Amino acid sequence: MLKLINVKLAYSAGGRTYTVTTAESRENRRAALDVILGEDRFCARVRVLSPDRPIVMERLSAEFEYEPEKDSRVFLNGYQSWTDSIEHDPFDKMRGIDHIPRPVLEKYAFSQYGDYSFAGYSHRRGVLHGFGYGYIKHMNGEFEFIGSLNENEAFTIIRTDAEKKRITVSKDCKGVRFCSSFGGIDLCFLRGSENYVFDEYFRRIGVRPLPAGQLFGYTSWYRHYQDISQSKLEKDLAGLVNSEHKADVFQIDDGYQTAVGDWLSIDKEKFPEGLGPIAESIREKGLVAGLWLAPFVCEKKSFIYSSKPQWLLKDKNGEPVRGGSNWSGFYALDIYNEEFRAYLREFFDTVVKEWGFRLLKLDFLYAACLIPREDKTRAMVMADGMDLLRELCGEARILGCGVPMTSAFGKVEYCRIGCDISLDWDDKPYMRLMHRERTSTKNCILNSVFRRQLNGRAFINDPDVFLLRDTDNTMTDDEKLCLAEVNSLAGGVLFTSDNFDEYDEDKRQILDNMLSRRSCAGGIVSADLEGSTLRVVYNGDGAQVTRIYRACF
Repeated sequence: MLKLINVKLAYSAGGRTYTVTTAESRENRRAALDVILGEDRFCARVRVLSPDRPIVMERLSAEFEYEPEKDSRVFLNGYQSWTDSIEHDPFDKMRGIDHIPRPVLEKYAFSQYGDYSFAGYSHRRGVLHGFGYGYIKHMNGEFEFIGSLNENEAFTIIRTDAEKKRITVSKDCKGVRFCSSFGGIDLCFLRGSENYVFDEYFRRIGVRPLPAGQLFGYTSWYRHYQDISQSKLEKDLAGLVNSEHKADVFQIDDGYQTAVGDWLSIDKEKFPEGLGPIAESIREKGLVAGLWLAPFVCEKKSFIYSSKPQWLLKDKNGEPVRGGSNWSGFYALDIYNEEFRAYLREFFDTVVKEWGFRLLKLDFLYAACLIPREDKTRAMVMADGMDLLRELCGEARILGCGVPMTSAFGKVEYCRIGCDISLDWDDKPYMRLMHRERTSTKNCILNSVFRRQLNGRAFINDPDVFLLRDTDNTMTDDEKLCLAEVNSLAGGVLFTSDNFDEYDEDKRQILDNMLSRRSCAGGIVSADLEGSTLRVVYNGDGAQVTRIYRACF
């Protein structure tokens, strides 16, 4: 149990701001702060004492003593699926985006992909932060774990400061009005083995993964990107079916629609008969038909953007909220707009019930909660969005992507746990200076390794695709092997954009090994990043196996 130093509460009411710093419960005529400190639990809850006199939260945080150990490792979960999330030396530095020239930031809207507008980044070494849960791993292998028990109330930001010897836990609640109570900070502190602390954490938050099996299959993205068509996909489908390796899923990714957001407007040049026939062909071959969607966004050139301005999410100045720079630039949609919700219902009914897709990859989900509402935190908005998607998808399974991680716990069958891979190892040098959610094969692998504990506890992990092909990528054989092996160990979704017909005997043997390795109980036992070397220990066939990857990590 960490030693509490103080709790800081600040709120405004009646035109005035009130603050208190305390380690005990406090109360005045407007609000009460209830501080509860147990053996392995800490709570700081806020009660509004008069419903007709609401308060607006400014800050709620708690400080704890923290003694960094030289050889320990610190892990703090990144904000969303793509945010880099690795174990750090306690005195590492976490880079934001304030080093990027303003014109570049404004053009590409990098701030929208992550937590840059509300988490706060420090330039000092030893200041690290993450969301929802984290741990300190000691040299003896023991885990000292801290986890939020109420992430649907407000996102919990956990920040370590090795120099000041402090851990600060705060709630993302600034500017939100409460009329009754706010669950505030609710933490558990656990100590023990890796399996113990993660099993116990998920037991305490009451999350169990939805029923779903492992997946093996094909996705069109890293073969064709948006340049897909019915003829290209039928050729890919034939290659998958003719393979000696039995697949489960054939997934159609981005590129079938005329514009992002206009999901029912299918590109007739690419798919003259629409998507129904290709989905039927997939099912006839004994595979699950999968489809990519980004339900909470629309791009600037879409019909929705130009014709439905009332559907767009607006900031406090009434301006549409950008989601990022993909496609022609894209904008967030307001999940509380009733017309938009009716549109969502229509296209999900079409996709699932009419076209017959049963696995939906739902992407860029963070856009739903880019800004808090007057009466809802970002986490509350995201929870509403996930509940809405769960309702709309019906019997179809969800593969969540680009989603604040804790919002997906127990809400989706499958979830991406890392950024997109690139067709090289770590993208171009100048791209490495960009935001923490950028595409990178290296970062994707590390996210898969250090978020491995979510697999089978929160959902089934999707570590993105593996590529073994010799064409259309510049990775070395060792880099491709590292990606393939980690993917087979860290999750339950094993997708590729390769054509198996092009594999030689060596590649077929690698794939055989990957598929057989997935049946071994337990997956990765431990992992350590030492300089540029990744050391992974996993359960093999009757014995533990150690793999050392000396690619440039």
